[in-house]
Amino acid sequence: MMMKMASNEDATDDMENKEDQPSSADISGGSNQRRKLAAPPMNVSLDHSEGSLLSEDTLDTEDDGLDTGDDLDVNLDELDTPDEADSLEFNKHGDSEESVLGAGAASRDPGHRAAEESRLWRSVVIGEQEHRIDMKCIEPYKRVISHGGYYAEQKAIIVFAACFLPESNCDNYNYVMENLFLYVISTLELMVAEDYIIVYLNGATPRRRMPGFTWMKRCYQMIDRRLKKNLKMFIIVHPSWFIRTLLGITRPFISSKFSSKIKYVHSLQELGEIIPMEYVHIPHSIVRYDQERSLSKFACTRVDKGNSAV
Repeated sequence: MMMKMASNEDATDDMENKEDQPSSADISGGSNQRRKLAAPPMNVSLDHSEGSLLSEDTLDTEDDGLDTGDDLDVNLDELDTPDEADSLEFNKHGDSEESVLGAGAASRDPGHRAAEESRLWRSVVIGEQEHRIDMKCIEPYKRVISHGGYYAEQKAIIVFAACFLPESNCDNYNYVMENLFLYVISTLELMVAEDYIIVYLNGATPRRRMPGFTWMKRCYQMIDRRLKKNLKMFIIVHPSWFIRTLLGITRPFISSKFSSKIKYVHSLQELGEIIPMEYVHIPHSIVRYDQERSLSKFACTRVDKGNSAV
């Protein structure tokens, strides 16, 4: 009797285990479908009976549900992953950007690029404002301004030779004069520490080399107040009718104090009576011009004396 009851209980347990196990049909879906896992029935009692929260079978079932091993069927063919073609396409885009930049640089005019590379720039500060001077373009005209030494009480002598100015028909005349203007002003500020005088050599200068009214006016306006105040004399050697007229036009734009500092000198000998000439560089063309004027003046004087004697 007891043996029969035990066999009936075992049979009942086997039937319950078969019912509790999940159907293979529920977890074996197609390769292209998401897997659906059926949760097993759970006994909420706290004893160690089969199916309870503390049973070993339940813990094993939960571990199996969280397992992400080989049993998880994932179709790798349908995942969108970067392949070799995508990386090649990315590299092509990167190369294309570099090629565009390179093409832009190479598309520049070779003549313009060579001209930019050949320029020699100097940065100067004039009136608290920074400027750039193209030293290459003014190289032939830098002799226009020079230092002529010192005279009484260590006053600097600044010599400006108009015969070294560019001709008005030269290439890029306005550009050259603009850079030359900045060079003259910046050089003047470097040469002058205290009082000084300017010797303007006007002789042997053809009309096409004479600076214009606008250029001279701007030079005066750009000169620092300190330089205007420390200027003691502005000597014009061999003044022509044109330079006299030009200075007459500029008088409304210059101060009366500055006008009173202008002095006309008609020969190098007369200039030597005002300042020491030891370190003053006089161009050969101006020396010849001065000699010719002296001979012409001497000849005119002899003719006048001969006529008066007769």
